[in-house]
Amino acid sequence: MSESKWQEVDLDELVELRHRLHKHPSLSGEEASTAQIIKSFLKGTNPTQIVQKLGGHGLAFVYESDSPGPSIGFRCELDALPIHEKTDLHYASSTEGVSHKCGHDGHMAILAGLGRWIQAHPPQKGKVVLLFQPAEETGQGAAAVIKDKKWKEIKPDWLFGLHNIPGKAAGEIYWKEGHFCAASKGLSLRLKGCTSHAAEPEKGRNPAKALANIMLELQALPEQKNTWKDLVLVTPVYARLGEKAYGTSAGYAEFGATLRTIHEEDMVLLSQRAHEIIEKYCKAEKLSCECNYLEDFPATVNQAEPLAYVRKAIESTGLQNTLLKEPFRWSEDFGHYHKSCPTTFVGLGAGEKQAPLHHPDYDFPDAIIGKGLQLFTGIIREVQSAHEKKN
Repeated sequence: MSESKWQEVDLDELVELRHRLHKHPSLSGEEASTAQIIKSFLKGTNPTQIVQKLGGHGLAFVYESDSPGPSIGFRCELDALPIHEKTDLHYASSTEGVSHKCGHDGHMAILAGLGRWIQAHPPQKGKVVLLFQPAEETGQGAAAVIKDKKWKEIKPDWLFGLHNIPGKAAGEIYWKEGHFCAASKGLSLRLKGCTSHAAEPEKGRNPAKALANIMLELQALPEQKNTWKDLVLVTPVYARLGEKAYGTSAGYAEFGATLRTIHEEDMVLLSQRAHEIIEKYCKAEKLSCECNYLEDFPATVNQAEPLAYVRKAIESTGLQNTLLKEPFRWSEDFGHYHKSCPTTFVGLGAGEKQAPLHHPDYDFPDAIIGKGLQLFTGIIREVQSAHEKKN
Protein backbone atom coordinates (compact mmCIF):
# COMPACT_ATOMS: atom_id res chain seq x y z
CA MET A 1 0.00 0.00 0.00
CA SER A 2 1.38 3.42 -0.97
CA GLU A 3 2.33 5.68 1.90
CA SER A 4 0.66 8.67 0.28
CA LYS A 5 -2.37 7.24 -1.51
CA TRP A 6 -4.58 4.19 -1.21
CA GLN A 7 -7.58 3.45 -3.44
CA GLU A 8 -8.58 7.04 -4.24
CA VAL A 9 -7.83 8.19 -0.67
CA ASP A 10 -5.08 10.74 -0.10
CA LEU A 11 -3.43 9.60 3.13
CA ASP A 12 -1.38 12.79 3.36
CA GLU A 13 -4.65 14.73 3.45
CA LEU A 14 -5.83 12.54 6.34
CA VAL A 15 -2.59 13.20 8.21
CA GLU A 16 -3.08 16.94 7.73
CA LEU A 17 -6.64 16.59 9.05
CA ARG A 18 -5.44 14.71 12.13
CA HIS A 19 -2.83 17.36 12.84
CA ARG A 20 -5.48 20.08 12.58
CA LEU A 21 -7.78 18.19 14.93
CA HIS A 22 -4.88 17.62 17.32
CA LYS A 23 -4.01 21.32 17.35
CA HIS A 24 -7.60 22.35 18.09
CA PRO A 25 -8.98 19.84 20.64
CA SER A 26 -12.34 20.02 22.41
CA LEU A 27 -13.36 18.64 25.79
CA SER A 28 -16.32 16.30 26.23
CA GLY A 29 -19.57 18.16 25.69
CA GLU A 30 -17.76 21.09 24.05
CA GLU A 31 -16.98 19.57 20.64
CA ALA A 32 -18.80 22.09 18.41
CA SER A 33 -15.59 23.32 16.73
CA THR A 34 -14.30 19.79 16.20
CA ALA A 35 -17.61 18.76 14.64
CA GLN A 36 -17.38 21.76 12.31
CA ILE A 37 -13.91 20.71 11.13
CA ILE A 38 -15.23 17.24 10.32
CA LYS A 39 -18.31 18.62 8.59
CA SER A 40 -16.20 20.90 6.39
CA PHE A 41 -13.92 18.02 5.46
CA LEU A 42 -16.68 15.54 4.55
CA LYS A 43 -19.43 17.71 3.08
CA GLY A 44 -17.83 17.35 -0.35
CA THR A 45 -18.08 13.54 -0.22
CA ASN A 46 -21.74 13.75 -1.27
CA PRO A 47 -23.46 12.21 1.75
CA THR A 48 -27.17 11.60 1.34
CA GLN A 49 -27.74 13.12 4.76
CA ILE A 50 -25.74 14.92 7.45
CA VAL A 51 -27.25 14.51 10.90
CA GLN A 52 -26.08 17.22 13.31
CA LYS A 53 -26.35 17.76 17.08
CA LEU A 54 -26.68 14.03 17.62
CA GLY A 55 -26.55 13.30 21.34
CA GLY A 56 -24.93 16.70 21.86
CA HIS A 57 -22.34 17.88 19.32
CA GLY A 58 -22.25 14.52 17.55
CA LEU A 59 -22.85 14.17 13.86
CA ALA A 60 -23.39 11.39 11.37
CA PHE A 61 -22.86 11.16 7.62
CA VAL A 62 -25.24 8.83 5.80
CA TYR A 63 -24.33 7.47 2.36
CA GLU A 64 -27.43 5.74 1.00
CA SER A 65 -28.02 3.97 -2.30
CA ASP A 66 -31.28 3.86 -4.24
CA SER A 67 -31.71 0.14 -3.55
CA PRO A 68 -32.52 -1.62 -0.26
CA GLY A 69 -29.72 -3.49 1.41
CA PRO A 70 -27.55 -3.71 4.52
CA SER A 71 -26.92 -0.70 6.75
CA ILE A 72 -23.33 -0.59 8.00
CA GLY A 73 -22.22 1.80 10.75
CA PHE A 74 -18.79 2.94 11.92
CA ARG A 75 -18.17 5.07 14.99
CA CYS A 76 -15.34 7.28 16.27
CA GLU A 77 -15.03 9.90 19.02
CA LEU A 78 -14.86 13.72 18.87
CA ASP A 79 -13.56 14.62 22.33
CA ALA A 80 -10.13 15.21 23.84
CA LEU A 81 -8.85 15.06 27.43
CA PRO A 82 -8.13 17.67 30.13
CA ILE A 83 -4.38 16.97 29.93
CA HIS A 84 -1.66 19.57 29.31
CA GLU A 85 0.46 18.73 26.27
CA LYS A 86 4.22 18.88 26.83
CA THR A 87 5.39 17.89 23.34
CA ASP A 88 7.18 20.15 20.86
CA LEU A 89 5.13 18.92 17.90
CA HIS A 90 4.47 21.57 15.25
CA TYR A 91 0.77 20.69 15.60
CA ALA A 92 0.76 20.57 19.41
CA SER A 93 -2.46 21.58 21.15
CA SER A 94 -3.14 25.30 21.07
CA THR A 95 -5.74 24.97 23.83
CA GLU A 96 -4.24 25.23 27.31
CA GLY A 97 -4.86 22.13 29.42
CA VAL A 98 -6.65 20.18 26.65
CA SER A 99 -5.12 17.64 24.27
CA HIS A 100 -5.79 14.50 22.24
CA LYS A 101 -3.99 12.02 24.47
CA CYS A 102 -6.27 9.09 23.67
CA GLY A 103 -5.97 9.21 19.89
CA HIS A 104 -9.48 10.29 19.02
CA ASP A 105 -7.93 12.63 16.44
CA GLY A 106 -6.54 9.56 14.68
CA HIS A 107 -9.82 7.68 14.92
CA MET A 108 -11.59 10.66 13.32
CA ALA A 109 -9.00 10.76 10.53
CA ILE A 110 -9.67 7.08 9.77
CA LEU A 111 -13.43 7.62 9.56
CA ALA A 112 -12.96 10.77 7.50
CA GLY A 113 -10.83 8.71 5.14
CA LEU A 114 -13.63 6.18 4.95
CA GLY A 115 -15.93 8.98 3.81
CA ARG A 116 -13.46 9.84 1.04
CA TRP A 117 -13.35 6.17 0.01
CA ILE A 118 -17.16 5.93 -0.05
CA GLN A 119 -17.23 8.98 -2.33
CA ALA A 120 -15.22 6.93 -4.84
CA HIS A 121 -17.03 3.65 -4.04
CA PRO A 122 -20.64 4.56 -3.13
CA PRO A 123 -22.82 1.70 -1.87
CA GLN A 124 -24.82 0.05 -4.62
CA LYS A 125 -27.33 -1.26 -2.10
CA GLY A 126 -28.21 -0.23 1.44
CA LYS A 127 -26.25 2.50 3.20
CA VAL A 128 -23.18 3.34 5.26
CA VAL A 129 -23.36 5.53 8.39
CA LEU A 130 -20.28 7.32 9.76
CA LEU A 131 -20.88 8.36 13.37
CA PHE A 132 -18.68 10.99 15.05
CA GLN A 133 -19.72 10.63 18.68
CA PRO A 134 -19.36 13.25 21.42
CA ALA A 135 -18.35 12.80 25.05
CA GLU A 136 -16.77 9.35 25.05
CA GLU A 137 -14.28 10.22 27.78
CA THR A 138 -17.02 10.92 30.32
CA GLY A 139 -19.05 7.85 29.39
CA GLN A 140 -22.05 10.00 28.46
CA GLY A 141 -21.86 10.34 24.68
CA ALA A 142 -22.97 6.92 23.44
CA ALA A 143 -25.94 6.82 25.81
CA ALA A 144 -26.98 10.31 24.66
CA VAL A 145 -26.72 9.29 21.00
CA ILE A 146 -28.89 6.22 21.54
CA LYS A 147 -31.54 8.28 23.35
CA ASP A 148 -31.63 10.86 20.54
CA LYS A 149 -34.62 10.27 18.25
CA LYS A 150 -32.39 11.06 15.27
CA TRP A 151 -30.37 7.91 16.01
CA LYS A 152 -33.47 5.74 15.63
CA GLU A 153 -33.86 7.08 12.08
CA ILE A 154 -30.32 6.15 10.98
CA LYS A 155 -29.48 3.21 13.27
CA PRO A 156 -27.40 0.67 11.30
CA ASP A 157 -27.79 -3.09 11.19
CA TRP A 158 -24.28 -3.44 12.62
CA LEU A 159 -21.94 -0.93 14.23
CA PHE A 160 -18.14 -1.22 14.18
CA GLY A 161 -15.45 0.67 16.08
CA LEU A 162 -11.77 0.55 16.94
CA HIS A 163 -9.28 2.00 19.39
CA ASN A 164 -5.55 2.39 18.99
CA ILE A 165 -3.50 0.31 21.44
CA PRO A 166 -0.04 1.57 22.48
CA GLY A 167 2.39 -1.21 23.34
CA LYS A 168 1.05 -3.43 20.55
CA ALA A 169 2.55 -3.97 17.09
CA ALA A 170 1.84 -0.99 14.83
CA GLY A 171 -1.00 -1.60 12.39
CA GLU A 172 -1.91 -5.03 13.77
CA ILE A 173 -5.56 -5.78 14.50
CA TYR A 174 -6.41 -7.15 17.95
CA TRP A 175 -9.76 -8.90 18.25
CA LYS A 176 -11.65 -11.08 20.68
CA GLU A 177 -14.94 -12.91 20.87
CA GLY A 178 -17.34 -11.85 23.62
CA HIS A 179 -16.04 -9.42 26.24
CA PHE A 180 -13.47 -7.06 24.74
CA CYS A 181 -13.00 -4.48 27.50
CA ALA A 182 -14.23 -3.83 31.01
CA ALA A 183 -17.20 -2.08 32.55
CA SER A 184 -16.40 0.75 34.96
CA LYS A 185 -18.03 3.55 36.89
CA GLY A 186 -16.99 6.21 39.34
CA LEU A 187 -18.13 6.10 42.97
CA SER A 188 -18.42 9.51 44.63
CA LEU A 189 -19.00 9.49 48.39
CA ARG A 190 -19.66 12.37 50.81
CA LEU A 191 -19.79 11.71 54.56
CA LYS A 192 -21.28 14.35 56.83
CA GLY A 193 -20.89 14.35 60.59
CA CYS A 194 -20.42 17.31 62.93
CA THR A 195 -17.37 19.37 63.82
CA SER A 196 -16.21 19.95 67.37
CA HIS A 197 -13.17 21.34 69.15
CA ALA A 198 -10.12 19.15 68.55
CA ALA A 199 -9.75 18.88 72.32
CA GLU A 200 -13.28 17.49 72.59
CA PRO A 201 -13.74 15.15 69.61
CA GLU A 202 -16.37 13.18 71.51
CA LYS A 203 -18.74 16.17 71.20
CA GLY A 204 -18.72 15.93 67.40
CA ARG A 205 -19.03 13.20 64.80
CA ASN A 206 -15.72 12.85 62.97
CA PRO A 207 -16.00 10.69 59.80
CA ALA A 208 -12.31 9.66 59.88
CA LYS A 209 -12.89 6.15 61.22
CA ALA A 210 -15.76 5.46 58.83
CA LEU A 211 -13.73 6.78 55.90
CA ALA A 212 -10.74 4.61 56.76
CA ASN A 213 -12.83 1.46 57.19
CA ILE A 214 -14.81 2.08 53.99
CA MET A 215 -11.61 2.56 52.01
CA LEU A 216 -10.06 -0.62 53.40
CA GLU A 217 -13.12 -2.82 52.95
CA LEU A 218 -13.87 -1.59 49.45
CA GLN A 219 -10.33 -2.41 48.35
CA ALA A 220 -10.64 -5.86 49.91
CA LEU A 221 -13.75 -6.77 47.88
CA PRO A 222 -11.81 -7.99 44.80
CA GLU A 223 -9.95 -10.47 47.06
CA GLN A 224 -13.17 -12.46 47.48
CA LYS A 225 -12.23 -14.60 44.48
CA ASN A 226 -15.10 -17.08 44.76
CA THR A 227 -17.61 -14.23 44.49
CA TRP A 228 -16.69 -12.97 41.04
CA LYS A 229 -16.88 -14.36 37.51
CA ASP A 230 -13.75 -12.53 36.37
CA LEU A 231 -11.54 -9.54 37.13
CA VAL A 232 -12.87 -7.04 39.71
CA LEU A 233 -11.01 -3.88 40.75
CA VAL A 234 -11.69 -1.06 43.20
CA THR A 235 -9.24 1.79 42.63
CA PRO A 236 -9.23 4.78 45.03
CA VAL A 237 -8.80 8.06 43.13
CA TYR A 238 -9.17 10.77 45.79
CA ALA A 239 -9.89 11.31 49.49
CA ARG A 240 -10.39 14.35 51.67
CA LEU A 241 -11.10 14.78 55.39
CA GLY A 242 -11.99 18.03 57.13
CA GLU A 243 -9.94 21.22 56.75
CA LYS A 244 -6.44 22.40 57.67
CA ALA A 245 -7.69 23.70 61.00
CA TYR A 246 -5.78 22.03 63.81
CA GLY A 247 -8.20 23.19 66.48
CA THR A 248 -11.18 21.50 64.82
CA SER A 249 -12.19 17.87 64.71
CA ALA A 250 -13.38 17.11 61.16
CA GLY A 251 -17.06 16.87 60.35
CA TYR A 252 -16.91 16.14 56.64
CA ALA A 253 -15.15 13.70 54.29
CA GLU A 254 -15.10 12.88 50.59
CA PHE A 255 -13.91 9.78 48.82
CA GLY A 256 -13.87 8.66 45.21
CA ALA A 257 -13.05 5.32 43.61
CA THR A 258 -13.40 3.59 40.28
CA LEU A 259 -15.24 0.27 40.24
CA ARG A 260 -14.20 -2.00 37.38
CA THR A 261 -15.40 -5.44 36.26
CA ILE A 262 -15.37 -7.53 33.10
CA HIS A 263 -18.94 -8.80 33.51
CA GLU A 264 -21.99 -6.61 34.06
CA GLU A 265 -23.31 -9.09 36.65
CA ASP A 266 -20.16 -8.54 38.70
CA MET A 267 -20.66 -4.77 38.46
CA VAL A 268 -24.18 -5.06 39.83
CA LEU A 269 -22.97 -7.20 42.74
CA LEU A 270 -19.89 -5.03 43.37
CA SER A 271 -22.05 -1.91 43.55
CA GLN A 272 -24.41 -3.66 45.96
CA ARG A 273 -21.56 -4.79 48.23
CA ALA A 274 -20.00 -1.31 48.17
CA HIS A 275 -23.33 0.23 49.18
CA GLU A 276 -23.68 -2.23 52.08
CA ILE A 277 -20.20 -1.37 53.38
CA ILE A 278 -20.87 2.37 53.17
CA GLU A 279 -24.23 2.04 54.94
CA LYS A 280 -22.74 -0.11 57.71
CA TYR A 281 -20.08 2.40 58.73
CA CYS A 282 -22.24 5.47 58.30
CA LYS A 283 -24.82 3.94 60.60
CA ALA A 284 -22.17 2.94 63.16
CA GLU A 285 -20.69 6.47 63.24
CA LYS A 286 -24.06 8.26 62.93
CA LEU A 287 -23.11 9.98 59.72
CA SER A 288 -25.29 11.13 56.87
CA CYS A 289 -24.12 9.99 53.47
CA GLU A 290 -24.43 11.07 49.86
CA CYS A 291 -23.36 8.42 47.37
CA ASN A 292 -23.40 8.91 43.60
CA TYR A 293 -22.22 7.01 40.55
CA LEU A 294 -20.87 8.77 37.47
CA GLU A 295 -18.96 8.10 34.24
CA ASP A 296 -20.77 4.79 33.74
CA PHE A 297 -19.17 2.61 31.05
CA PRO A 298 -20.84 -0.74 30.29
CA ALA A 299 -18.67 -3.67 29.27
CA THR A 300 -17.89 -3.74 25.56
CA VAL A 301 -19.04 -7.10 24.21
CA ASN A 302 -18.40 -8.28 20.67
CA GLN A 303 -21.29 -10.07 19.02
CA ALA A 304 -20.86 -13.01 16.70
CA GLU A 305 -22.34 -11.72 13.42
CA PRO A 306 -20.45 -8.41 13.10
CA LEU A 307 -17.28 -10.06 14.44
CA ALA A 308 -17.52 -12.60 11.63
CA TYR A 309 -17.40 -9.73 9.12
CA VAL A 310 -14.33 -8.32 10.86
CA ARG A 311 -12.55 -11.66 10.67
CA LYS A 312 -13.39 -12.03 6.98
CA ALA A 313 -12.14 -8.49 6.32
CA ILE A 314 -8.87 -9.25 8.12
CA GLU A 315 -8.44 -12.37 5.99
CA SER A 316 -9.30 -10.70 2.68
CA THR A 317 -7.05 -7.67 3.30
CA GLY A 318 -4.14 -9.65 4.71
CA LEU A 319 -3.91 -7.46 7.81
CA GLN A 320 -1.76 -8.82 10.61
CA ASN A 321 -3.96 -9.79 13.55
CA THR A 322 -3.94 -11.32 17.02
CA LEU A 323 -6.69 -13.11 18.93
CA LEU A 324 -6.65 -11.75 22.47
CA LYS A 325 -6.78 -14.19 25.37
CA GLU A 326 -8.09 -11.70 27.94
CA PRO A 327 -10.28 -8.57 27.75
CA PHE A 328 -8.64 -5.17 28.19
CA ARG A 329 -9.05 -3.58 31.62
CA TRP A 330 -9.84 -0.11 30.28
CA SER A 331 -13.40 0.92 29.43
CA GLU A 332 -15.13 2.33 26.35
CA ASP A 333 -18.63 3.77 26.13
CA PHE A 334 -19.01 1.88 22.83
CA GLY A 335 -20.47 -0.78 25.14
CA HIS A 336 -23.76 1.13 25.21
CA TYR A 337 -24.42 0.43 21.54
CA HIS A 338 -24.82 -3.34 21.72
CA LYS A 339 -28.18 -2.74 23.40
CA SER A 340 -29.24 -0.82 20.29
CA CYS A 341 -27.74 -2.93 17.48
CA PRO A 342 -25.16 -5.73 17.03
CA THR A 343 -21.63 -4.39 17.53
CA THR A 344 -17.97 -5.31 17.35
CA PHE A 345 -14.96 -3.36 18.62
CA VAL A 346 -11.30 -4.08 17.87
CA GLY A 347 -7.86 -2.79 18.77
CA LEU A 348 -5.41 -1.24 16.31
CA GLY A 349 -1.78 -1.55 17.39
CA ALA A 350 -0.11 1.85 17.81
CA GLY A 351 3.47 0.62 18.19
CA GLU A 352 5.36 -1.22 20.88
CA LYS A 353 7.34 1.88 21.90
CA GLN A 354 4.40 4.29 21.76
CA ALA A 355 3.71 6.25 24.96
CA PRO A 356 0.62 4.93 26.80
CA LEU A 357 -2.86 6.39 26.45
CA HIS A 358 -3.52 9.52 28.55
CA HIS A 359 0.24 10.10 28.94
CA PRO A 360 1.49 13.68 28.28
CA ASP A 361 3.91 12.35 25.62
CA TYR A 362 1.34 10.29 23.72
CA ASP A 363 0.62 11.11 20.06
CA PHE A 364 -1.42 9.01 17.63
CA PRO A 365 0.90 7.52 14.98
CA ASP A 366 0.00 8.73 11.49
CA ALA A 367 1.40 5.53 9.95
CA ILE A 368 -1.54 3.43 11.15
CA ILE A 369 -4.33 5.59 9.68
CA GLY A 370 -4.17 3.57 6.47
CA LYS A 371 -4.42 0.28 8.36
CA GLY A 372 -7.62 1.35 10.10
CA LEU A 373 -9.02 2.52 6.79
CA GLN A 374 -8.07 -0.80 5.17
CA LEU A 375 -9.97 -2.74 7.85
CA PHE A 376 -13.12 -0.62 7.59
CA THR A 377 -13.28 -0.73 3.79
CA GLY A 378 -12.76 -4.48 4.02
CA ILE A 379 -15.73 -4.77 6.36
CA ILE A 380 -17.96 -2.85 3.92
CA ARG A 381 -16.95 -5.16 1.08
CA GLU A 382 -17.53 -8.30 3.14
CA VAL A 383 -20.99 -7.19 4.29
CA GLN A 384 -22.00 -6.21 0.77
CA SER A 385 -20.62 -9.47 -0.65
CA ALA A 386 -22.56 -11.53 1.89
CA HIS A 387 -25.74 -9.63 1.02
CA GLU A 388 -25.21 -10.31 -2.70
CA LYS A 389 -24.81 -14.04 -2.07
CA LYS A 390 -28.03 -14.17 -0.06
CA ASN A 391 -29.95 -12.40 -2.79
